Amino acid sequence: MTLIFKGDGSDAELDFELLVDRYYEILYRFAFSLVHSESEAYDLTQQTFCIWIEKGHQLRDPAKVKTWLFTTLNREFLKTKRNMFKLHLEVELKTSEQDFYTSVMMLDLDSKKVLEALQNISESYRVPIVLFYMREHSYNEISEILELPIGTVKSRISRGKDLLYHHLNGTHCTFDNGSNRAGAEK
Repeated sequence: MTLIFKGDGSDAELDFELLVDRYYEILYRFAFSLVHSESEAYDLTQQTFCIWIEKGHQLRDPAKVKTWLFTTLNREFLKTKRNMFKLHLEVELKTSEQDFYTSVMMLDLDSKKVLEALQNISESYRVPIVLFYMREHSYNEISEILELPIGTVKSRISRGKDLLYHHLNGTHCTFDNGSNRAGAEK
């Protein structure tokens, strides 16, 4: 990965404008996969860059900027989710199918079926699958982003693929979105 430095590259300060140009779209798509709402995805993405402005200078290894941004976005998502729960707000996070498909470019029928099935599995399996297959993160990066052991990441991706398979084939899966598994997040 080529890093984006201000000036002649002698200092380690990343150029914010180029950083936004490079990572905004993929961060937005990740946020959208979490919240299923364009406006909330924009808010999460913008919040992530605001946090970068405040705390990005603390990043010790500029090569890990992408992981830092994804981790920060995921943390903000979880914080927002916790706050909504604490306030006992009942907010539905939904968009119409048409809005969802317009935000995803050039999908064929099979891809649409997979994305529909993906929305039907629990978040604890969906997020690692999205990060691995759609955002092309490594197991280690996903482990850092989600703050989970690498073995948990691997098993969630494996179980998530099984759930997708069962949803696509209309069959029942024995662990049913993790609700029957001890320790699975809901």
